[in-house]
Amino acid sequence: MRKIFLFIGVVVVLNTACNKALTEKPYSFLSVANFYQNEADAMAAVSGVYNTFWGWGMIKQPYWLTDLDCDHAMGADWFLGNIGAGNPSAFWGINNIWGDHYLIISRANSVLENIGKVNMNADIRNRLIGEVTFLRGWAYLDLVRVYGAVPVHLRTVSSGDAPDMPKSSVAEVFNVVINDFKTAEKLLFPASDTRSGEKGRVTRGVASAFLAKTYLTMASGALKGASLTVQGGQDNGNYTYAKDVVAGYENLDSRAYFDSARMKSLEVLKSGEYTLFPNFMDIWQIASRNQKEHMWEIQSQAGNDNLQTNLYYYFNSAQPDRSGVAAVWMTNNHYKEYEHDDERILHGVAHQYIVDYRNPLYPNFVLYPEEDTALYKTDAAGNKYSWNGTYYNRAYSNKFSYVSNPGTSNSDAFFPMLRYAEVMLIYAEAENEVNGPTAEAYRYVDSIRLRSHASPTPVGLSQQDLRSFIFAERGRELVFEAQRRYDLLRWGVYLQVMNKLGVVIQGNDRLSKVRASRNMLFPISTDEVNTNSKLGGNNPGW
Repeated sequence: MRKIFLFIGVVVVLNTACNKALTEKPYSFLSVANFYQNEADAMAAVSGVYNTFWGWGMIKQPYWLTDLDCDHAMGADWFLGNIGAGNPSAFWGINNIWGDHYLIISRANSVLENIGKVNMNADIRNRLIGEVTFLRGWAYLDLVRVYGAVPVHLRTVSSGDAPDMPKSSVAEVFNVVINDFKTAEKLLFPASDTRSGEKGRVTRGVASAFLAKTYLTMASGALKGASLTVQGGQDNGNYTYAKDVVAGYENLDSRAYFDSARMKSLEVLKSGEYTLFPNFMDIWQIASRNQKEHMWEIQSQAGNDNLQTNLYYYFNSAQPDRSGVAAVWMTNNHYKEYEHDDERILHGVAHQYIVDYRNPLYPNFVLYPEEDTALYKTDAAGNKYSWNGTYYNRAYSNKFSYVSNPGTSNSDAFFPMLRYAEVMLIYAEAENEVNGPTAEAYRYVDSIRLRSHASPTPVGLSQQDLRSFIFAERGRELVFEAQRRYDLLRWGVYLQVMNKLGVVIQGNDRLSKVRASRNMLFPISTDEVNTNSKLGGNNPGW
């Protein structure tokens, strides 16, 4: 990892649902020696750490794009022909993913080494230290899930850290993550505390929830002798797989970490800081940003390409500048995993959309799916829709369809890094593994299902059956929120599920889901491989 100069940014305050929100506007690069003069400088430096999330190795595209290497995602081959087809080394931004994670780490380390020099309010200093410590821990959590063993830098090169370092083991990286999240948890304020800062900053509940998520990742990856039933394959049947222990997790105490995940997530659930939105589609409205269920979102700003994402452009069915079709949708298999009246597909999927409407003489009113023709054949304006199974047989998600500027490739769609619903599912999963299918595990799963008008969880499930049901529920609730690939990997069924699915064909679209062992980890950046003499080479198979 090379030496990186400190990035300086200023906080821009947005009016989002009557709450201030954090975004950053870059204005210069300065050396550390010329900076950290006052409290405003310290706050700007922390904003620079957050600013990394808008880079081309993060939320701009690659962070959510890597999750499309899973069984639930389908898309155009021109977009998913590399990562989505098991060939990430051909993806144009593959080096950016590694680089931007380490850029977060470098910037966070710089803040931690210098903020103590600043004469400032003690509460604000502690909060800022908590924020950057969390962000460093988050970066290492993401790195260890994507790459496995990686080099660990806890100081900047200018303070004596060697630029070339060997990989730390998976367990060692997880220890860094846990220590950072625990430190952040102590220093951060609850979201309801006025000292917690603008919306968009991480708070104590976020640190606690990610600590629970880390424990859950370690526990499920280390679990031995278990099985998991997953819906899929060419016939969309239910297949039971004996899970593999994830490489590097072999010596972790699975039960102890499940219990830690259970207790830590329960702290968040009992805190009273968060609640579910009453309706699933409320989550995605512009007025809902940073509210209730949204524990941490990456902010965005309309009209500013530096602070926007491609989410709307690649996921939403209505594309004025692209003939009405986007590049990513869910597989027909996954669509059929929902009950018919489940709000997550009833309103969370586009059933009517218009293709080629740049030519007003030949609009194509498309309906999805074929079996629901009677429900969606006519819209409120009287337009007639028809199912077109030869090409536009696509289940487009509406999660990122609420934006201020739908006519542009970049828009102000926010990205959910953590929702309260996920904390409920973390608790339910951990509770089931520790105590079996208890009423408490059922209660939290049903809170999510009943919110979406799905039927309650079937009664009388065994521990394995509830494990599989919660796994499937995570897929239904969190689709396209950068969760599915990690779930397949941490439960040790990624290769089995993907290879059972094989090649997905929908109309004229064809996408290979066939995977080899090397696909369980991404290739390390070629820049790092070529310059870090102590790295020890790339990941196996790359």
